[in-house]
Formats: sequence, C-alpha cells, structure tokens
Amino acid sequence: MELEAMKQLAAAIAIGAGAVGPGVGVGLIGKGAMEAMGRNPEAASKIQTNMILAIVFTEAIAIYALVIALIIRFV
Repeated sequence: MELEAMKQLAAAIAIGAGAVGPGVGVGLIGKGAMEAMGRNPEAASKIQTNMILAIVFTEAIAIYALVIALIIRFV
C-alpha cells in the first residue's frame, strides 16, 4: 500500500512541476507577441504564426511531463 501511495505522489509531483514551466513559457510568449504586434501591426500575421509555433513546442514539454506521470502511475 505504501508503494502505491508513493507512486501517486510521484506522478502528481511530475505533472505539477512539468506544467509550471510551460505555463510560464506560454505566458511570456503571448506577452512578447502582443507587445510586438502593438509596435508593428503590419507584421501581426507573421508574428502570430511564429507565436503559435513556439506555443506548440512549449506545450510539448507539458505532454512529456504527462507521459512521465502516467508511466510512473501505471507501471
């Protein structure tokens, strides 16, 4: 029973810690993109494309953390 509780705690810590970084990263990416679009509205479509690509890569880190948490939990 103690091993199961430790696995649950480890999975919770893995996904919790793994979600903080991407959350902050997406916020900073959005902040930078909004500032850039405010300064140069003509380049909004190019900035938005790059912003979405950067967000996708940032969210991939959260998906890796989820996979690790699931592996810890069920293996």
